[in-house]
Amino acid sequence: MQQSTGILYVVATPIGNLGDMTDRARKVLSEVDLIAAEDTRQTLRLLTHFGISSKLVAYHDHNEASVAPRLLAEIETGRSVALVSDAGTPLISDPGFSLVAAARERGLTVVPVPGANAAICALSAAGLPSDRFLFVGFPPRTRSQRLAWLGELTDERGTLILYESGKRILATLRDLGEALGETRRLVLARELTKHFETFLAGTASELAQRLEADAEQRLGELVVLVEGNADTTDPDRAEAERVLRILAETLPLAQAVAIAARLTGVKKNALYRLGLELDLGQGAEGIAAPDNEG
Repeated sequence: MQQSTGILYVVATPIGNLGDMTDRARKVLSEVDLIAAEDTRQTLRLLTHFGISSKLVAYHDHNEASVAPRLLAEIETGRSVALVSDAGTPLISDPGFSLVAAARERGLTVVPVPGANAAICALSAAGLPSDRFLFVGFPPRTRSQRLAWLGELTDERGTLILYESGKRILATLRDLGEALGETRRLVLARELTKHFETFLAGTASELAQRLEADAEQRLGELVVLVEGNADTTDPDRAEAERVLRILAETLPLAQAVAIAARLTGVKKNALYRLGLELDLGQGAEGIAAPDNEG
């Protein structure tokens, strides 16, 4: 593909089912000057299947510092480069961030070619809330680091999505139960888009027991989805709301806010917005909002 200015394409590839390869991805990979692949052997199998003969170069965590400048130089001379990972969308727990960031900093064109992604694929069929979610990638490998990492996610209201290897899934499930509690619903997805695609649901301990009894369910990489924290009441907000409601029964909103700020320590602007959200102080027409605070 001869371009007047070079382009970096970020190309998603199938995560298992080759039928998920898009026509656009096939066309781009066929026409670019160079394909930067996380694993050239695996990508070569994909290209061979689709009859694509574009040149391959290895681009992974261990060589990106030396390869990225060469790829950027190729793009700056007008050549086109496609970035692919082993499977799915590049940069999502895969190499590529530094390359894309550097290309953007240099003013080069970066074009996404969307397609399969294991996290979104699992979320779409898991039956857990999808209006808010947080993808957190792979957990740390040691137990102490993993528990600390999970502790930071305790209050997240959205569905948590993480990846884990079959070798560490049992330990991670046990730590999930310890750190987040045994009341959360979990869904474990494996072999996505493949013949033996499986979704298992239950608590952390229930899933750990199932996987311990069935080694086959621990094969490969897995997507773990965890129900968000439903109990996210902020005690400071709850107290501020209680005080503000009482004061607003007899005072204009601005005055109620001023007194509530002194009693609770919450900033006036935050209390005023809360009062508006709660539809308080309706009798205080013409009362201005509190002055801006730092």
